[in-house]
Amino acid sequence: MREMSFLSLPDIPMIQTGDDLVEILLQSLEKAQIGLQDGDVLVLAQKIVSKAEGRWVNLETVSPRPEAEALAAETEKDPRLVEMILRECRQVIRKRPGLIITEHNLGFISANAGIDHSNVMGSENWVLLLPEDPSASAGRLRERLEQASGAKIGVLVIDSHGRAWRNGTVGITIGLSGVPGVVDRRGELDLFGYELRATIVGAADELAAGASLLMGQVDEATPVVLVRGFPYPLREAGLDEILREEEQDLFR
Repeated sequence: MREMSFLSLPDIPMIQTGDDLVEILLQSLEKAQIGLQDGDVLVLAQKIVSKAEGRWVNLETVSPRPEAEALAAETEKDPRLVEMILRECRQVIRKRPGLIITEHNLGFISANAGIDHSNVMGSENWVLLLPEDPSASAGRLRERLEQASGAKIGVLVIDSHGRAWRNGTVGITIGLSGVPGVVDRRGELDLFGYELRATIVGAADELAAGASLLMGQVDEATPVVLVRGFPYPLREAGLDEILREEEQDLFR
């Protein structure tokens, strides 16, 4: 029998700019009487990483360009928010009143370039950007956590995204260190001896989705999940192995 567990870490405080996430995580693990083990994966909500890294923006300080003003009128959005969306994305993919779909500077497709109002400062004038380099953030956290614990672990930074053709948001990976983004099963044999030709498992996103269920979306205040029993070997990986190249994307 195989088993994989997801455990939300307790007593994570409201994160402020400059907070030491590693110390906070270690204190939470100690309170829960959990020691990190080889193969564990810590999954962090994007918001606490962004907050610790000071990725706040007060829209009162933003001056929208004419391009942002025009897109704001077309989509019925605040021109200051649209200005920040344009700064954070490579291009606008789709648009309609109330929605802007973008290719983020990090390469993935998301609504509003990942910019969020929820659980941010308590004022609509404040928004939170994604971490500038979530994989680098995950790598720094992982290095210090491994030094402190002696365990070989992985770290994911995740965010909630909508999906084409399906209702509801799910957690997806936007930064990773020490965890495979995908696991290529092509060439392996199934139960009947058939050689798999197309099976590539989105392992990091599957972890993100599972952890997101525990984190919640509203007022749960559980932004860190420890995953134990991940069924694939840990390894170095980058976000690029998750993202489909544009020339292979039939739907853009």
